[in-house]
Amino acid sequence: MPTWEVIAIIAIVVAVVLGVVLLMSRRRTDHLRSRFGPEYQRTVQERGLRRAEEELERRERRVEKLHIHPLSPKHRDEFVAAWRRDQARFVDDPSGAVSEADRLVQEVMKHRGYPVSDFDRRVEDISVDHPHLVDNYRAARVIAERNRRGSADTEELRKALVYYRALFEELLEGQEVLR
Repeated sequence: MPTWEVIAIIAIVVAVVLGVVLLMSRRRTDHLRSRFGPEYQRTVQERGLRRAEEELERRERRVEKLHIHPLSPKHRDEFVAAWRRDQARFVDDPSGAVSEADRLVQEVMKHRGYPVSDFDRRVEDISVDHPHLVDNYRAARVIAERNRRGSADTEELRKALVYYRALFEELLEGQEVLR
């Protein structure tokens, strides 16, 4: 076989391998972009494309190993009742209502099977199945922290409660039970 034929075969094989690699990379990116939505963009801006995609895949694998399950009807009803009491409390005690909303979200997550030991881990885990709510969850937490320091105003507390409610409803299987 002449040298030019060997070179041509090698070039074709390299081109095919590169094409397959690019296609797989594109599918990975498309999958992650679709699954994580705005969280994908935020993570890419924070870490760069390669590290972000590795991080998001790590989150997917970790959450797949968790035993996330729906709430029992009894627990669901109890949480809904607690939320309604807390939401009514906002008029007289906005600060306390936001603190309780943060606690209720954590309790629902815990009952569903999410680890709740630290906030950053909760955000990462929630981002896998509820990526469109993660930014609001972060914003609610920032407001709650400002509230603990006594520097959040009533309008900020109202926003935090709305953000917590959206995640709370989603964790209750997305049913609008709190309106």
